[in-house]
Amino acid sequence: MQTPREICLKLLVSTERGQEYSNLALDSALRRYPDLRDIDRRFVSALYYSVLERKLALDAVIDSLCSRPADRLSPELRQILRMGVCQILYMDSVPESAAVNESVKLASKLKNKGAAGFVNALLRSFIRGGCKLPKSGVKLKDLSAEYSCPEWIVRSFINDYGEDTALEILKSSLGRAPMTARLNTCKFRYDDIIAELSAENVSVKDIPFAGSCAELIGCGSVESLSAYKKGMLHIQDLSCQLCCRELDPKPGETVLDLCAAPGGKTFTIAELMGDSGRVYAYDLHPNRVGLISSGAARLGLGSVTAGVNNAKIFSESVPKADRILCDVPCSGLGVIRRKPDIKYRPESELSALANTQYEILSTSSRYLKAGGTLIYSTCTLRRCENEDIVEKFLSENPDFVPVKLNGFTDYHTTILPQTFGSDGFFIAKLQRKR
Repeated sequence: MQTPREICLKLLVSTERGQEYSNLALDSALRRYPDLRDIDRRFVSALYYSVLERKLALDAVIDSLCSRPADRLSPELRQILRMGVCQILYMDSVPESAAVNESVKLASKLKNKGAAGFVNALLRSFIRGGCKLPKSGVKLKDLSAEYSCPEWIVRSFINDYGEDTALEILKSSLGRAPMTARLNTCKFRYDDIIAELSAENVSVKDIPFAGSCAELIGCGSVESLSAYKKGMLHIQDLSCQLCCRELDPKPGETVLDLCAAPGGKTFTIAELMGDSGRVYAYDLHPNRVGLISSGAARLGLGSVTAGVNNAKIFSESVPKADRILCDVPCSGLGVIRRKPDIKYRPESELSALANTQYEILSTSSRYLKAGGTLIYSTCTLRRCENEDIVEKFLSENPDFVPVKLNGFTDYHTTILPQTFGSDGFFIAKLQRKR
């Protein structure tokens, strides 16, 4: 049986090679060790995510103490050092001596005979130096290291929101996100859902202003809960639920969710409609369409129809709708806390996003009936993917007008992570005049 740190090391090396998204990789890894104790599962998860989200800070420490940059070390040795520094710097529950000794044990199993001594010397030097992050004196570089966020993202946040707000965003990007659920009060009584969760020792913190929204505390694996299996809830961040509420779907209407997988917003829309009417949920990939169908079946939502469709290309088979959710692919910089690997993608990979987003919005608008409502949304915080896209669309489509959001002061809003403790999210509401 591998130790928790050995499991974490293997997982980090695999993730660095880009084989899977972090959340999927962790879930898959833990399933391979069914006999692993709960306390060890929690340790693997905590160390894995801490190393991922603090990678730039950890590498700054390693670079300051090592003649070779962190990215020139072997993948295994680099991750062992990151794990060691991470435990010393960010995990108060791990004694410094244990962090050093366990890291040396991992290094002793590598083919490099000098690895164990190297790890021991570097970590002990870090402790002797007071366990401090190195400072360069260059503000952007030091902020990048402190919050383990690439300089281009730090710069983007500062340019879009100013330094004070950018710092709050960066602070909110670290640590674990709350587990928030949409309670299926369309099919079950609220009290029955709470009782079912309480019977499994899950605490529920109600979020009354969102309606049927609650934070789940102490639940572990959601999929193993009887409340989940019975279709009493689905996991969905507060921001996404607020987005669906702004769409304001009515019973009996036809609604399109054009970039729907895995289906969370589709399910919330159907529940807000009392499962009356039709919700057509589309995605480009057939396997992801299957996730929508199976999720709707678990929740007992008969109004949902899932299908394959390319959101960029107009299709005569897609029906005209009273309301449309256009939740486009984006850089995801509002969900860094949940998926820390997102922030390490090169900026160059995002260069084509704006064109794709505009194409999807333009195509989506063609399905909307006169007088109908369209919500454009993303889970990013970059203005070039949010306000800029909507303003361009309005300037080129005079038959559309902005409509004030119900719960906010303008026709669009950016929900910052620090506002509600939720994911960062952008919502804009438009209406077709004719």
